[in-house]
Amino acid sequence: MGASAHEISQLLRAWSEGDESALDTLAPLVYDELHKLAHHYMRREGRGHVLQTTAVIHEAFLRLIRSKSSDWQDRTHFFGICARLMRQILVDFARSERSKKRGGETVRMTGEEAQQLSTEQDIDLLA
Repeated sequence: MGASAHEISQLLRAWSEGDESALDTLAPLVYDELHKLAHHYMRREGRGHVLQTTAVIHEAFLRLIRSKSSDWQDRTHFFGICARLMRQILVDFARSERSKKRGGETVRMTGEEAQQLSTEQDIDLLA
């Protein structure tokens, strides 16, 4: 049986106050609900999406841990922040993928830089 909302809220407050062991206790208690939340957002994505539900959960948790500004009010606040992070992760990923399609990984340079590179490395850019 899962933890009560009160127990989760207490662990969140303890974690906010710097108790790292509270995070270790909290993580398995909230994982199933985070999985359901991530699954809900992933269903909205197209078939064949590269990211998996577990990857979204882990990335959200990593961002939470790195943020260092966790002043959790309660369980609802925590899951609200997690939901927002998951949506942002999916948006960031979509932007990255679209950028790649538009040549986002292409190195841009001026004609002068290309000419110098061509001279330095003896490359025929027109070929």
